[in-house]
Parts: sequence; C-alpha cells; structure tokens
Amino acid sequence: MRFLNYGSLFCSLIVVVSCSTPTEKTTGQIFQSEEHNFTIDTIATGLKTVFGLDWLPDGRALFTERGRTDSSISLIDIPSGKITRLCNTPLTYTSSDAGMLDIKVHPDYTANGWIYFAYCIMKEDSTSTLLVDRAKLDGNCLADRQNIFKVKPFYKSPSHFGCRMQFRNGFLFLSMGERYVARDSAQTLTNHFGKIIRLRDDGRIPADNPFVNAQNALPEIWSYGHRNPQGMSFHPVTGDLWIHEHGPQGGDEINIVRPGLNYGWPVITYGEEYGGGKIGKGITQKEGMEQPVYHYTPSIAPGGMTFYNGKAFSGWKNNIFSGALALKHLNRLVIENDKVIKEERILANLNWRVRVVSQRPDGLIYITVDKGMILRLKPAE
Repeated sequence: MRFLNYGSLFCSLIVVVSCSTPTEKTTGQIFQSEEHNFTIDTIATGLKTVFGLDWLPDGRALFTERGRTDSSISLIDIPSGKITRLCNTPLTYTSSDAGMLDIKVHPDYTANGWIYFAYCIMKEDSTSTLLVDRAKLDGNCLADRQNIFKVKPFYKSPSHFGCRMQFRNGFLFLSMGERYVARDSAQTLTNHFGKIIRLRDDGRIPADNPFVNAQNALPEIWSYGHRNPQGMSFHPVTGDLWIHEHGPQGGDEINIVRPGLNYGWPVITYGEEYGGGKIGKGITQKEGMEQPVYHYTPSIAPGGMTFYNGKAFSGWKNNIFSGALALKHLNRLVIENDKVIKEERILANLNWRVRVVSQRPDGLIYITVDKGMILRLKPAE
C-alpha cells in the first residue's frame, strides 16, 4: 500500500482542485467539478455549528447545533426551510469541541420511531463526557428518552469527543476521540477514549465484540488507537466501515475499521506536534498497528463523511465525500480495491469550513458549513 504526502515529488495521485469565485451568494451560479457541474441552494442560515444531520422517512431532516446549551435538536422542512426546535432536548455542555454532536435516525424508524443523538455533559468538578441517548418524536418534542451509553471516564478536557454514529445490521457504531490531552489513553483498553464503540441498538453489548472476554478491557470497544474520528460511513459495496480522523499537524487518516485492531495513535502517525516536533519516537509504522488507507499532509481537518450511492450524480458513484475544516473545501475521493486513486477538492475558493456531508434519499447532497448554513448540491440543468 502506498502512502502519499502532497509535498512529495513522487506523489502520482491526481489531486484536482475545483475553483469558484469566493462568495456566499451562490444562487444561480454553476459550480464545476471533474465529473459534474452543479448548483447550490441555500436551505438555512443563521445557525450555530450544525454538527449532525439525518433524514426522516417523510423527507424532513433532523439536525443538531453544537454551541447551544438547550433546544439543540431541530427539524427542518426542506421545501419551505421552516425550522422547528424540539422541546425536551437535554441540557448540553458546550465548550470547544463539546456540545450536541451527531444524530441518527434508526434504519427501521417507520417501525420503531427511534432517533439517536450524542451530546456532552459536565459534572460539578468540571469533568465531562459523552452520552448517547435515544428518543421518539411526539409532535415537536422528544419523548421516551433513554440513555443507552456513557463514555468512560469523565475527564477534564473540552476537546476531541469524535463523534459519529452509524447503524449496521442492528448494531450502533460510535466514534470517540481521545480527549486531546489524554492521547496515550487511545492505546489503553480500560477506557473508551480513541476508540470505535459497537453496541446493539438498545445499548446492550454484543457477545461477539472482540474484547468481551478480555481481562481489563471495556467490552464495548470494537477498535482502538484512534485520535479524533469525525467521519464514519459504510462502503455501499463491501459493507466495510470506513472512518476519517483528524491527525495532529498533518497526518489526517482514512482507515477501514475491523474488530480488535490497533490503529496506532499516538505511537505511529504521519503528523507532528503543533508548531513542529516529533510525536513520541516520530515513527510511522510498527508491527501490530494498522496503516491508514490514506493520509493527508498537510491536514485538511476532516469533518463528516459519506459514500455517495445515489443516482443524481452518477459520476460520483461510491466516491467518498467529506468536509474539510482547515483547508475549507468539499473533499472527494475515488476508491478502487480499497485504495484511493484520485482526490478532488471542490468549492475550494469559497472559504467554507465544510462539516457535514449527507446524502438525502433522493440522491442530492447536503452539506453544512460552520458559518451556520445548510446547503444543497444538485445537478446543473
């Protein structure tokens, strides 16, 4: 497997940067990419950081706003743009990375009505953690709320909570960051920091999780050695779980997550300390630790990610789309045989910190931007 640094003269990967005029007034403009021309519709503005977004069967979207202590989950009607803030949402600790984070609609929502959301709380001693709750909609309120998971332990840091959720075959997968200053905890199985967590959809621990019978290991752990994964998606063909995680200064990684494996942070990394300097021994490989499928140096600071599998943009079939927070673009990766063969940077001149990328069931792509916007990409006529 080949690992690429954009500063290297030996990099053979094609990186296509799609440019456009820097502006927030996108109505009527046609944007170009390598495979498709598209337009952008503004669905909502004036929001806090929209961290999570998912779809109800009736076409409405649920979204979360990091930065609001209450009323942090809302419904939006796409045709009208009308936003309804839900009542009975939990009070949320907000600071730095903390807040109301990801939200997912259960795949069998029509039958069971469950929605899932992850959020941060803080105790009186200023330690905090991440919770996952599920609830049902009763009109415009949350009802029957249940806590199904609590990250262990509480810790005094407002940073690196992850967090993304995905469902597969009745299981809920959750990404959890290593809380930044607790980086070594990613290598320790007695905590949930720097881990991918796998639960049943009601919070029970699956009997076939890799560390269920391991001494001094938390049984919810699926994989470990992660830094701060903020993107997660299942490959539409292979069914493999892919994640996108923040490196430090350089070394953002894309990994295929498999049970029980160690993904190396902070022992191995393609990044360095902020401001320069080695992390640990400054090594990039070690026996028993997985290599990334792909890494970005310099960092793009990846946001949410999805595999596109709709019909509206046929040339993007099975491509990865992710947000880029530091280098401010929409990132597209072409995958063949579990390798990245091409990268394209879309909307590169708009100066947008793209955080969420979500495919609506109709095949159109929705993104959220840290300037408080929800936007829709659709093919240009």
